[in-house]
Amino acid sequence: MTGRNHRVAVLVLEGAKPLDVGIPAQIFTTRQSMPYEVRVCGPAPGLVTGGDGLSYHVADGLEAFDWADTVFIPGYRHPDREDPPAEVVAALRAAHERGARLAAISTGAFALAATGLLDGKRATTHWHYTKALQARHPLVDVDENVLFVDEGNVLTSAGAASGIDLCLHLVRRDHGVGLSNHVARRLVAAPYRSGGQAQYVPRSVPEELGPVFAATREWALRHLAEPLTVGDLARHANVSTRTFSRRFVEDTGYTPMQWVLRARVDVARELLERSELGVEQIAAEVGLGTGANLRLHFHRILGTSPSEYRHTFVQGG
Repeated sequence: MTGRNHRVAVLVLEGAKPLDVGIPAQIFTTRQSMPYEVRVCGPAPGLVTGGDGLSYHVADGLEAFDWADTVFIPGYRHPDREDPPAEVVAALRAAHERGARLAAISTGAFALAATGLLDGKRATTHWHYTKALQARHPLVDVDENVLFVDEGNVLTSAGAASGIDLCLHLVRRDHGVGLSNHVARRLVAAPYRSGGQAQYVPRSVPEELGPVFAATREWALRHLAEPLTVGDLARHANVSTRTFSRRFVEDTGYTPMQWVLRARVDVARELLERSELGVEQIAAEVGLGTGANLRLHFHRILGTSPSEYRHTFVQGG
């Protein structure tokens, strides 16, 4: 990792949505436990009229992009009516050319698409606006059924809650699962949701099982070293195996056993980052049995080996 904190600029456009602005500002907060520094900026310093009756007084203008390693573009009202100011579009392009990472939350994807940087790439936005984004920017491959899309140095996400998922994904990319889980605990947020999870799943009869399933996931995380089956999880949730499996996919984007496997690999990642345990010890600790089994699943999920991962995310980050 670099010797200085990663710099994050959060762009406030006219009509900015309060949650969309607040999520990256809070997650990448400038605090001792976080290797990030945040500035909130606008097209110019001063007052920016937001959405939902709020306004923002920002200290920085677009010059903050020259400072930033990552630029966040929160969602804003009426994105389908006109493109953002030309100077904003030009500044985003210049930041990208300089090597900055650009990430949009919700309708911020419209401003990112206006730069042309999403042409030929997958992207998403809030489900209510996916068709408008596709119509306004036909060269963008709009995926209306995912929470976020990572195209390397340009990223997009759906509604506000999926902005949390995107931010946690970037923390994991930058500094490993240990810090990401620390941030998730601070936010009281799910430590990971699949970016490919559906944005919106209509149900004819709502089933209020969210808290129950969350408790079962917490229970599973405490018992990863033990053999776990779908039946075990369903019994803990006190529902049938069939109901559990179906609702689990809706809630997380993974089948129960896919989720358990990823949870085991994530705990292994954290142990690799924060302990000196050997691969065999870690495999036993997380319920994967042998070092060979851990290496197999580690490579399938992350595309690297435990030893290479440990080398990248050395203890202390």
